[in-house]
Amino acid sequence: MLRFFGFLFTAGFIVFMGVAIGVGYIVWETSKSLPEHEQLAKYEPPVMTRVHAGDGSLLAEYAKERRLFVPINAIPKQLIDAFISAEDKNFFSHSGIDWEAIARAAVVDAKIMFERHVLGKKGRKLIGASTITQQVAKNFLLTSERTVDRKLKEALVAKRIEATFSKNQIMELYLNEIYLGMGAYGVAGASLTYFGKSLADLNLAEMAYLAALPKAPNNYHPIRHKKRALERRNWVLERLQANGYISREQREANVAKPLEVTLRPFGAQLFAAEGFTEETRRILGQLFGEDRLYTGGLSVRTTLDPKLQIYARRALTGGLMKFDRENGWRGAIKQIDTDKDWAATLAGMEIPSDIAPWQLAVVLELDDQQAKIGLRPKTLKGRKSAKQRQTGVIPLELAKWASQPLGKGKKGPEVKNLSDILSIGDVIYAAPSGRNEQWHLMQMPAVDGALVAMDPHSGRVLAMVGGFSYGKSQFNRAIQARRQPGSSIKPIVYAAALDNGYTPASVIMDAPIEIELRNGEIWKPKNYSGEFYGPSTLRLGIERSRNVMTVRLAHDMGINKIKSLAEQLGIYDEMRPVLAMSLGAGETSLMRMTTAFSMIANGGKKIEATLIDRVQDRYGRTVYRHDKRECPACNAGSWQNQAEPELLDTRDEVINSYTAYQITSMMEGVVQRGTGTVLREVGKPVAGKTGTTNDERDAWFIGFTPDLAVGVYVGFDRPTPMGRNGTGGKLAAPIVANFMKMALKGKAATPFRVPAGIELIPIDPTTGQRAAYGDENVILEAFKPGEQPPNEAYIIGENLGHASGDDAVIEGGLTTGTGGLY
Repeated sequence: MLRFFGFLFTAGFIVFMGVAIGVGYIVWETSKSLPEHEQLAKYEPPVMTRVHAGDGSLLAEYAKERRLFVPINAIPKQLIDAFISAEDKNFFSHSGIDWEAIARAAVVDAKIMFERHVLGKKGRKLIGASTITQQVAKNFLLTSERTVDRKLKEALVAKRIEATFSKNQIMELYLNEIYLGMGAYGVAGASLTYFGKSLADLNLAEMAYLAALPKAPNNYHPIRHKKRALERRNWVLERLQANGYISREQREANVAKPLEVTLRPFGAQLFAAEGFTEETRRILGQLFGEDRLYTGGLSVRTTLDPKLQIYARRALTGGLMKFDRENGWRGAIKQIDTDKDWAATLAGMEIPSDIAPWQLAVVLELDDQQAKIGLRPKTLKGRKSAKQRQTGVIPLELAKWASQPLGKGKKGPEVKNLSDILSIGDVIYAAPSGRNEQWHLMQMPAVDGALVAMDPHSGRVLAMVGGFSYGKSQFNRAIQARRQPGSSIKPIVYAAALDNGYTPASVIMDAPIEIELRNGEIWKPKNYSGEFYGPSTLRLGIERSRNVMTVRLAHDMGINKIKSLAEQLGIYDEMRPVLAMSLGAGETSLMRMTTAFSMIANGGKKIEATLIDRVQDRYGRTVYRHDKRECPACNAGSWQNQAEPELLDTRDEVINSYTAYQITSMMEGVVQRGTGTVLREVGKPVAGKTGTTNDERDAWFIGFTPDLAVGVYVGFDRPTPMGRNGTGGKLAAPIVANFMKMALKGKAATPFRVPAGIELIPIDPTTGQRAAYGDENVILEAFKPGEQPPNEAYIIGENLGHASGDDAVIEGGLTTGTGGLY
């Protein structure tokens, strides 16, 4: 008998050892593909990048998983208690695997299986027993499939995690990793997504709702499945009480609270800054790479001023709509059958998301005095009931502008009968008038444009609008469009002259000139008016935007001096050395032109345009800063009566400060007496220059005050003549004026800063010679130290009627009119 029991013991031991060795081999073989302790210790969860405006407003988030990483000591204890109660009540006592929970789940699952397969009952789902540590482990594994191999790997990784991290570190990883629905990963991201709050501002009921989500966030959607979501939230509150974290009174008080969510829009939409934000995203991708952009948890502070951005969009769209209306009504978007389900048809039509309060509408009834319209339902569900269909009326008085277009910026007589321009079934845009159920007839402008507002001292882009509607076209005309600047290039030509011995009182002959080209053709530049004005000072050349005298000036000093300055200012990377460039024949962008004018405004200092102030990594360390100035003294540990730190200005000087002021003063004359007089309504010192290209294809105005530079470009995306009103003075300048009036409202009228040494001398603006105070039309002209007005008339280019040579070469068939009067 003893021999028999000995045999059984030996056999059992051998089987046990075989099983143990087999299990050990499986564990060993499986563990070879798992991350080591060092890998686990270095693990960083992917965190979303957040982009903020200059005032801290959130503009955008970029992520593969929308997650904000928050350290455990910044997470409210009650929120931790809620997740422990809902997911793993023994978290602080088990070692990664909760055997008690496994046993409990096995009993429950066995009962469910018996009911399902023996009794034929359905409904209850099998329950799991994964600990919080095991849920963290899933993030280190390649798949989430339900197999024995994966569950074994999960358990092994959980054990390694417990050996590598403290319980607080594991909880930190979990609360920052977990997916909580609606694209939100981690409790901080979910708190903002669902409630628009930081974690510290959550109440207990809101914390309980977040803790209810990990198992199946889509099943507990706060809007689509509100009843189910409330039941699950209240269950978490019950578990909190059962586990001793809250009292019965606290549970009952929070169970009684409604589930209210605040799904927040991003500031990019609120501020009409989608184009600005997209350009920021592109720049970040270049600086840090796409992977770090979407997973690195960068914190980006941009230069955007939300208030100025709103003003910029308002000014640009207003100017584009005004010009578009002046050119007449182009007709309905399309025709539909109103006898069918017109609401369904409208609901299925896509419209830009950023043109509110405009709405798509269809003409249902029509007579000479008014049109009854049906408005597009906000959702497809809105078409199901006739009661939900909104209608309105367009009276004749709100559509009188819609005359027949005649071309070249002209339109027919005012509309007398609505039936002349509309038909039943016409799909149109309408905007509320503020009167009861009355709507304006609207149309999307065919012309487009851009506006850039910049701090001239730093290059910080305070506002940028790249078109009428980002929803309609993502093409950013402020940066991506390359167009001829026309006469807006002339201040650069005249600044080059002032840097090379000319003065604002120098006199140039404005008379016919012929330029012989290399191919033997003759180019005869003309002024916009077609007339010639004889001897004129440089100041008059800028103020009246004279083409011919500008060409003579460029020929006299040499085109290479203009080329050098234009390249230093960043207008062109490499400018062709041809005389046509002095009239703006080369293509550039609005951003480049505004940056160049900013360097004039700041006294000639080199700046670079930027949309980004600084970037910090997920730990708060600065990894990029636009301002390159160093300030070691700024890091003093305490104040010991030391002097205030000084920041040294080490920027290069692109234009002599005296020259910068002289050209600024001359451009003030553009606003006071020249082609930009509409800017006088700003009521503050403004300098600037208009620009118009051949056949009014492009209209520009770049202007500035001492501390704000603004540029506007308007034109068709496919260059097309805009008509006689499509000039810089009549189209672009009013947009700048409207923006500046809003942006500078309530601010002091600061004069332009005059460099020490500049002498203001009264001169005759016609002859450029010294005049006496009190003489008619006398102008105080700025002269550099050592400069004086001429004692006798000297006219540059007086005898020049024909020119030739390499610097006279012109490309592309430039015709007269480049750089218009307006």
